[in-house]
Amino acid sequence: MKIKVQKNERAILFKDKAFEAILAPGEYRFLDLFGKYSAQIFDMDNVRFQHACAESLRRHEVDVVNENFYVVDVADEAVVLRYENQSLVEILAPGTRKMYWKFGAEQEFQTIDISANFAVSKKLLGYLAQPTLRGKEISGLQNILSVQIPESHLGLLKVDGKLVEVLAPGKTAYWRFNRDIQVETVDTRIQALEVSGQEILTSDKVSLRVNLNANWLFEDVKLAYSRLAKPAEHIYRELQFALRAAVGTRSLDELLENKQIIDTVVNQHLEEKLQGFGVKVLSVGVKDIVLPGDMKVLLAQVVEAEKAAQANVIRRREETNATRSMLNTARVMENNPTALRLKELETLEKIAERIDKISVFGGLDQVLNGLVKLKV
Repeated sequence: MKIKVQKNERAILFKDKAFEAILAPGEYRFLDLFGKYSAQIFDMDNVRFQHACAESLRRHEVDVVNENFYVVDVADEAVVLRYENQSLVEILAPGTRKMYWKFGAEQEFQTIDISANFAVSKKLLGYLAQPTLRGKEISGLQNILSVQIPESHLGLLKVDGKLVEVLAPGKTAYWRFNRDIQVETVDTRIQALEVSGQEILTSDKVSLRVNLNANWLFEDVKLAYSRLAKPAEHIYRELQFALRAAVGTRSLDELLENKQIIDTVVNQHLEEKLQGFGVKVLSVGVKDIVLPGDMKVLLAQVVEAEKAAQANVIRRREETNATRSMLNTARVMENNPTALRLKELETLEKIAERIDKISVFGGLDQVLNGLVKLKV
């Protein structure tokens, strides 16, 4: 039997399927009349040793293993980083047992304790920021939770369901091992909330559809999420309750005369109910109040009747003023012949404006006397 091992190779020799030796680069010949010998060649470009005999070698061939392999056993509360030629290439999870050939690339192993601190260091995070741009991929990246919090946001770090930290904007990463890690992003800017299509009965049993807008923000994110599972939904429900309290205790006339009363009542309600929850409603406003179709017709009739009554009052007032003015004029002319004469001339002027041609007999006095007699 002839075996040739190249410079960048190693071979394992088996006799009767049992480990016999590790062969260095070279050419070997064995007398094998009965086919007892076999060999497997390993390329040193792939330094990881994967073979069914690995565990057997570790137990029974300790000296051989120490001479030819790096042996890595990762503890349950640790992570091991493997470097090739000073470049990170693999992340070994807790409980990992692996062997690597010593004859390939230069290797280095770094152990990280994650029993208490499960955050990835900033230096390592820099290596992981753009893994696709590296010359060689990093194996095991799926075991790291990478989180990026945008500007004007905060992150809620939850470990095993418990809120442990509020993260500022920026990039962080955490080891997933031995714990359940979740990060929820929270927008800290002013947020709009709309309560639309709320069907509410007024105190006089009129059904209204009210649409309400509100603006709110977080005052204390950690407090809000420690007391409320879903702050936005809680605010929405309180807006509904406040809206029903404002509309249901007032008549339709009160609401139509003063829409601001709804805003005032809702604001007061929210100030009381949201105190100590880490959230704040900045403004509330009624967008619109929608009446039922038959109620619109009735209101239109009421408004029409009111306007007609107002017009009638104005007309009567003007007639009264005109009559009073005529009475005052008559009293002046009664005791003042000159004023009476002027009135007569004014009347004659008006008559003359409507007549194309007029013939006067007996003088101007005769015309005036005749007019007076006609009036009588």
